[in-house]
Amino acid sequence: MRRIRPRRSPAIALLIAVWAGAAGVVWLWWSNTPAIADDKGRILNAGRITGLLAGYLMALVVLQMARVPALERRVGSDRVARWHAMSGRYMLCLVLAHIGLTMYGYALQANTGVVEQTIDSVKTLPDMGKAAIGTGLLLFIGLISVGGLRKRIPYDTWYHIHLLTYVSVYLSFWHQLSTGNDFAVEPAATTAWYALYGAVTALVIWYRVITPVRLNLRHRMQVEEVVEEAPGIVSVLISGKRLHRIGAEPGQFFRWRFMAPGMRLSSHPYSLSAAPRPGLLRITVKALGDHSTALKGLKRGTRVWAEGPYGALTASRRSQGKVLLMAGGVGITPMRALFETLPAERGDLTLLYRANSTQDLALWDELSAIADERGARLMYAVNSPDGERPDINPETLRQKLPDIDDHDVFLCGPPGFAEGAYTALRGAGVPARRIHHESFEL
Repeated sequence: MRRIRPRRSPAIALLIAVWAGAAGVVWLWWSNTPAIADDKGRILNAGRITGLLAGYLMALVVLQMARVPALERRVGSDRVARWHAMSGRYMLCLVLAHIGLTMYGYALQANTGVVEQTIDSVKTLPDMGKAAIGTGLLLFIGLISVGGLRKRIPYDTWYHIHLLTYVSVYLSFWHQLSTGNDFAVEPAATTAWYALYGAVTALVIWYRVITPVRLNLRHRMQVEEVVEEAPGIVSVLISGKRLHRIGAEPGQFFRWRFMAPGMRLSSHPYSLSAAPRPGLLRITVKALGDHSTALKGLKRGTRVWAEGPYGALTASRRSQGKVLLMAGGVGITPMRALFETLPAERGDLTLLYRANSTQDLALWDELSAIADERGARLMYAVNSPDGERPDINPETLRQKLPDIDDHDVFLCGPPGFAEGAYTALRGAGVPARRIHHESFEL
């Protein structure tokens, strides 16, 4: 068995750095906190530390939205998205705790009501009006991002509202320095805070504005052809200048914006379904919503605006000589690109494709040709004529691949399929570190 050294993810190092930064924030608070004898002081100091930690997390939340290549391509877009969601929840909890504790502490000192004290603080303290607006925006964004409500909001609406996070953080930033006692007594802390937010701002401007503009001006992409692959599934061929120099790898995805009527304001993530060529990229998309359904009507010559490449579901993650690719539905798109390009000896590469019916096996002719050329194994699992779903479990996997525990597994598909397949793989003896999965529902 040939063992391959995978490219290491910087996730652990980044998490250590994040916790070290949080420890620094706590140290700043502790070093500026005298011994407090009464409850009013304790409440106000609890408000201070929750505010400092909330401000620190605000910077991290924005950083996780900046699409920094080291995060998107090495850590993985789905993991960064989970970090972003988790950081956002903690940040909102800290913001609410900061407001409640601080206003309650001030109200005790002034012997007045909490609501009256809050209104007075917003009116009289420097930059508190802007902070109040920023906090309101944060709470609104957090509310619409709750699972049940989020699913009821059109993706484009949610996406554009989510961008208001930048505005809310900007409005909330200034009161941290103008009303924060820690920054008033520690000039070095003020400098560090400006450096933190300044660096994050620079990364956002560079990677979310300048880099996409440079990419699209340099490569000038447009629709070359639209091909129907299966019922409700189309491939869009995109031409441009020197596209192989973008640096995209099989398994990665871009965010695509098509300059067609009704689509200019929509930006959606779609994976490459073939290896990049010098003048051609290809995506394959299933009609699941308004944007994906409209792709079949694209005309040749339609201008394309792309951001990327993103994603860590690439050959660099493998550690074994043998590889199993598992695809569910339109999750075949990155798997098809990997099936074509992933280095493997004859017999060491297997693709298992799950679909509702044989008619839904998009790109099947291409996959069959690749399998024949490479000496790879190609299998599919579809529903029976009466609609019964095939059972992908540890026993069936071991039956198909007796040495499955010696494989790396690349997995892509709808959440239900991915969760079931992951459970079956673990039951079949595949270590978690060798199951590589990335969700592109970002």
